[in-house]
Amino acid sequence: MNELLKRYGELLQEVDRWFSSCIRRHGDRIACGRGCSACCRGLFDITILDALYLRSGIDALPEAIRQSLRLKAVDRLASLTACNPSFTEPWILNRIPEEAWEELMPEADETPCLLLAEDGSCLVYGQRPMTCRLNGIPLFDTSGEALMDEWCTLNFRGVDAALPEDIRHPFKDLFAQELLLFRELTRRLLGEAVNEMDTFIPAAVMIDAGMIRAYRP
Repeated sequence: MNELLKRYGELLQEVDRWFSSCIRRHGDRIACGRGCSACCRGLFDITILDALYLRSGIDALPEAIRQSLRLKAVDRLASLTACNPSFTEPWILNRIPEEAWEELMPEADETPCLLLAEDGSCLVYGQRPMTCRLNGIPLFDTSGEALMDEWCTLNFRGVDAALPEDIRHPFKDLFAQELLLFRELTRRLLGEAVNEMDTFIPAAVMIDAGMIRAYRP
């Protein structure tokens, strides 16, 4: 398990290097920076691989902070279960119909992420999910294909973001590597490889490998 998480961390660092290179080349067009938490609002789905990697960072926090996060997570998860009684421990989204996901994570939800510190920084920045690392900058594969049709409105204002080819990255290959790691993780935990197991960040505070082993898709 630790070896898999280490390999995933290395893949995430590749994303960080891409993001840093975009900042170096187009810093005047990118507003992202420490303390900016405009996108750290509401809920969004993350993979179980992300959840376990995130949990490794949470476990390294001081005990008082961990206890505070657990209390916040319990409250948040209770409200989600009240919204949809099928969303219960281990809080796997895929056990409920995908059309019901929107009710759990409405676009209008501006609740700050419970992992935000008072200064707007992330308590577990080094272990944050893939989605958090990709958010904000236009995502173009080296082929030129746009992989996301929207990004932070503070970035690349008044600029055709398809023009700067140096922000492109072999994302399709990166996502393929991510899927291979995810399938290997689920094979080890469940005895079979699956392509999807998603949850929310509040669940990552509570979830562990044992809970996932007990889960059956």
